[in-house]
Amino acid sequence: LTRKNDSAGFVAVVGKPNVGKSTLSNQMVGQKLSIVTDKPQTTRHRILGICSSTDYQIILYDTPGVIEKKMHKLDSMMMKNVHSATTDADCALIIVDASKPPQKIDEVLEKGMGTHEEKLPTLLVLNKKDLIKPGEIAKKIELETSISFSFVQWYEKFTDVDEVIPVSAKYGHGVEDVKEWILSKIPNGPAYYPKDIVSEHPERFFVAEIVREKIFQQFRNEVPYACQVNVVNYKERPTAKDFIQVEILVERNSQKIIIIGRDGKALKSLATAARLGIEDFLQKKVYLEIEVKVRENWRQNEGLLKNYGYGGEIRVI
Repeated sequence: LTRKNDSAGFVAVVGKPNVGKSTLSNQMVGQKLSIVTDKPQTTRHRILGICSSTDYQIILYDTPGVIEKKMHKLDSMMMKNVHSATTDADCALIIVDASKPPQKIDEVLEKGMGTHEEKLPTLLVLNKKDLIKPGEIAKKIELETSISFSFVQWYEKFTDVDEVIPVSAKYGHGVEDVKEWILSKIPNGPAYYPKDIVSEHPERFFVAEIVREKIFQQFRNEVPYACQVNVVNYKERPTAKDFIQVEILVERNSQKIIIIGRDGKALKSLATAARLGIEDFLQKKVYLEIEVKVRENWRQNEGLLKNYGYGGEIRVI
């Protein structure tokens, strides 16, 4: 692949829920910016990760998973963010799960990519190759089609993408190849952002995301999806631990009871896990205070959703 001098460009990372988009973005940036859980649909914002080197800058839009059924106003606003990410992009990565039989990705391309006057250079990233035993790939496809293809050949033949690269985002295998492909597609030009920053989001945004990640890890079923996390107060204190005050909004009192738990035990263990995650991210000690409140139907309230930053813009509070 040819390398240009000083290139900079935007890359949309698109795919269905739970295929490893956030894991790949985190690997490329070299730092954990997107929350990663084993539950689908945990990314809600168009997260911007910035991957810089001396002669290039790759700006990644990690978008929410493409979903068919929009249950709440929140879902439609998230899908709007997917579209706006790809409108700004110079090329796109479509992520699919290599441990599942191949699937047509037209819907992901159509819903996720929106409309472009000319076709966007597109790379299909076959993720989770670490979950496959050698030889299993061809076998699986033979069962589906009675012709023996490798996964890579199947996607090359049946999808409208420029290239297919198998990777394991979890272990970083193949990530350099993806980077090289991106560098062969993005335009020449100066960096858009200072080279020493990895995101346009403020620290408060990541603090809220870490709390949300811990909610997904600790609670089951619908509860995590009904939670909105806001950082109400963030005070940097030179002579003491930074003070961070967070509110968790839920839609019903029954959810609030679950999050607090008997004798406040569940909330206590959530606060500890969140504090450790925040300290690890900020690389300093913090004092964290969490309050749980009920805000009925917040996922259906457009005004509130915009206020919480789901309008696609990046809010600095």
